[in-house]
Amino acid sequence: MSRTALVIGGGIAGPATAMALQKAGIDAVVYEAHAEGADGAGVFLTLGSNGIDALTAIGADQQITHTGIATPQITLYSSKGKRLGASRISSAAGTPSRTIRRAGLYRALYQEAVRRDIAVHHGKRLVSAEDTGEAVRATFADGTTATADLLIGCDGVHSAVREAVDPKAPAPSYAGLISLGGYTRDVTVDADPGSYTMIFGRRAFFGYAVAPDGEVWWFANLPRADEPARGEVERIGSEKWRRTLVEAFTDDAGPATRIIEATSSDNIMKASPVHLLRRLPAWHRGRMIVLGDAAHAPSPSSGQGASLAIEDAVTLARCLRDTPSHAEAFTTFVDLRRPRVEKIIKQAARINNSKAAGPLDRLFLDNVMPLILKAAASSRYTEEVYGHHLDWDAVVWPAGVAPSR
Repeated sequence: MSRTALVIGGGIAGPATAMALQKAGIDAVVYEAHAEGADGAGVFLTLGSNGIDALTAIGADQQITHTGIATPQITLYSSKGKRLGASRISSAAGTPSRTIRRAGLYRALYQEAVRRDIAVHHGKRLVSAEDTGEAVRATFADGTTATADLLIGCDGVHSAVREAVDPKAPAPSYAGLISLGGYTRDVTVDADPGSYTMIFGRRAFFGYAVAPDGEVWWFANLPRADEPARGEVERIGSEKWRRTLVEAFTDDAGPATRIIEATSSDNIMKASPVHLLRRLPAWHRGRMIVLGDAAHAPSPSSGQGASLAIEDAVTLARCLRDTPSHAEAFTTFVDLRRPRVEKIIKQAARINNSKAAGPLDRLFLDNVMPLILKAAASSRYTEEVYGHHLDWDAVVWPAGVAPSR
């Protein structure tokens, strides 16, 4: 059985993976490329009922259940203010999904990992990894190395571990959208605390939620056909983005322009292009494996990126605990996870396409979206996604092996 692991990436998936491995009896050390923590990274995200359930399996749910905003559903509107319908984004029976600042979720998981005596090293950017047959040796940009039984890539959509696993792996694809957002206390909107409101604007997509203390959390998805160069949109200043966003939403009904204008420059977060990784042929090779966005990156439209990564962490740890070799554990892990994540990615891609719709497509959406939402509300899909349960104590059986073994 494998006893040690190098976890590459210290964002959300990394600490969750290290804690799950520790619970399975594997000593894990986290290596993060950035010199400091990820406190300033991103705006906010939705942690689904299923993601909270996965944290519960490793006893880490208490650190986040009082963080952010409980957001059990989304109400959708057209650019003219027409209510298109509502969609549930929580399990009917489980803990409601929560919208959490990305930095807040990172801090909670990082602090819990450290509390459990898991070592986290910053300033360790992976440049190469070698599987020696008996172990894996990682080399970092600062010239240092580390060795363990396994190497697990939790380093996101632009993963270095993915390239080490398969140098011919497909690159992430640009989704045609730029994402950004912010926070403001200087505006009042007519919305129930905890309910997402999202608007299919004429030129862009806008969403917001109101925290219990009245603060408004918002995001925008701007269509852009050509893929920006790495770092291009991140370098654009907040004031320029404010002008761009106000112009994009000025002809739409709803409070988008008021919310954006009321947000101070310091509270408009850096923009980023949206990238997807729809299908990765090989998730593992030898003693190396990738999970989370490094293996399958849905668009933010799914509301499932963080939750799927945490599910991966718990599932991989259970596979390593219950199978006789890392090779069998890795194969079983992929068999368990690939069908679920790829179904969610496919559904999120459809939503992404609607966000980037043109004027004629908008007219179509306004007429058919109520029917789509009505069908979704009565379907099993929402419960399949948000009601997914991971039982830590249940034995994981490799494919083709009967439990009576």
